[in-house]
Amino acid sequence: QVQLVESGGGLVQAGGSLRLSCAASGRTFSTYDMGWIRQAPGKEREFVARISRSGGNTYYVDSVKGRFTISRDNAKNTMYLQMNSPNPEETAVYYCAADKVVVTAKRSAYWGQGTQVTVSS
Repeated sequence: QVQLVESGGGLVQAGGSLRLSCAASGRTFSTYDMGWIRQAPGKEREFVARISRSGGNTYYVDSVKGRFTISRDNAKNTMYLQMNSPNPEETAVYYCAADKVVVTAKRSAYWGQGTQVTVSS
């Protein structure tokens, strides 16, 4: 089992930058596929990005490609999401998720409590 704690959320201006972190408990972090999922008010959860166990492969929703970067440091049991040039439509609660197989918005084994990101125009 793994416990996930997000941090780094807050208020950012459109065009600015923000980095989210997800700290994981336990000694098996490197065995989990990891990802970020977001949920805006009144909307369903949306996949943002995921990263393979070694960090060698990354996947993004088309709308964030070129602006957001997902990464992980297995030695620190931590995953990151660097958000560059976010826009107000990306205001949401951002969740860290982990799964032994693959992280998806609908089915991931473990979730953090979420961190609010608010993008002002």
